Amino acid sequence: MDLRRFLHAKITGLSARLSRLARVDNAFVGLRPQDMPYAPSAQHFERANGRLAAVERNIRRRFEQLGDWQRREPQRVLIDIALVERELDRARRLFGMFYEVFAQRGTSYGPTLAAHDAIADDCYQAVREAAPRIFEGPLLKPVCYMEHGYSPATMRRGVQLSRLLGEGNPFPLIRIPWDRDQPWQSVFLHEVAHNLQADLGIWQENRQALVRRLMGSARDPFVASVYGRWHKEIFADLAALLLGGPAAAWGMADFLAHPQPRTVTYRPGGAHPTAYLRVYLLAEMLRRMGFGEVATRLLRVWQALYQPRRGHRIPAPLMTSAPRVIPYVVDEIAFQTRRNLAQRALADIIPFTRDDEAAIREGAAQLAAGREADLAPRHVVSAAHYALEQGRVAPQRLAQRVIGQLTDHLRSGRSPAERPSLRLAA
Repeated sequence: MDLRRFLHAKITGLSARLSRLARVDNAFVGLRPQDMPYAPSAQHFERANGRLAAVERNIRRRFEQLGDWQRREPQRVLIDIALVERELDRARRLFGMFYEVFAQRGTSYGPTLAAHDAIADDCYQAVREAAPRIFEGPLLKPVCYMEHGYSPATMRRGVQLSRLLGEGNPFPLIRIPWDRDQPWQSVFLHEVAHNLQADLGIWQENRQALVRRLMGSARDPFVASVYGRWHKEIFADLAALLLGGPAAAWGMADFLAHPQPRTVTYRPGGAHPTAYLRVYLLAEMLRRMGFGEVATRLLRVWQALYQPRRGHRIPAPLMTSAPRVIPYVVDEIAFQTRRNLAQRALADIIPFTRDDEAAIREGAAQLAAGREADLAPRHVVSAAHYALEQGRVAPQRLAQRVIGQLTDHLRSGRSPAERPSLRLAA
């Protein structure tokens, strides 16, 4: 009788937890009316709740199987309870992720996060404008959130997350470290580019083409395998330059500049290119985009900072092959056509021209003078970088100005396209 009473109490307690994590909405996560302009869309909430509802159905189905628990062996009952607990754990993790991400829009970070949402959305709009119908139907835009960590990171649409016990991610999430919330961080464009690569469906196509190209040219399986492992990060770097122009290259170099031991150390099995070589890839991309003079300046700075002859920890085949291999890598990833891009190259679907760069430079002058920059949101990132570099405006004032520009259409209730000083496509 004591054993039955014990198991009955455990099952009763379990029943009280079944629907605690079934839904998130504006009120539940604490969003006030004044926070709503910065909140994720109703479609984001709908998708989140749809995923939670699916998990809840599994929880209830498992719990219903406990209806005749008294006829089973105690260990069988504990196993069946554990199966319910497993689904509850999945709901708990999923709910926790949505709650933390959505609730941040009710804090002082709300406008900053909404501004980064606008930048990410504009990157997708740039692709849609240059390559209509490249995406099949509407896509929920990425949602940004703040978290600890040195660098931004992303969780792609549909990817199975270990933190969610293998549950798929319903829409892209981009993590912004607490101290990197300023809207001139080029690494943010890099993270958006990861999502573009996944949504464009060229993840594997790019890798296979790159490895095939290097095996044919370098004829070194080690070099080909390393660049094959690095291909996702290289793609995101090159796409970031197409989204933001030369300012993105300088911003990435800023992010990668560390004391020499770290910058010239190769990490076996790592997904990121060794930082020393990574900037050479950026410089080659600038050259191919028509900004050879900027590439030369960037390499002069990089070579003044890092002198491998003083010692490095990069395998000799990577160092000796770099001058020959890097142009192949950049050409293959950014300038060769892909089936999934309808026989176009990355540079075709995210075009960037000297006119774009001139407009960004003018926008930087406008920001430095206290005015708004008449630019697409993704180009505002680069203009803000140049304005900060000029040193004519305090960083906090610049950040407030740019965030205000990127979110003004949310507060006014207008779409970005209706706001004349904020073009969605450059």
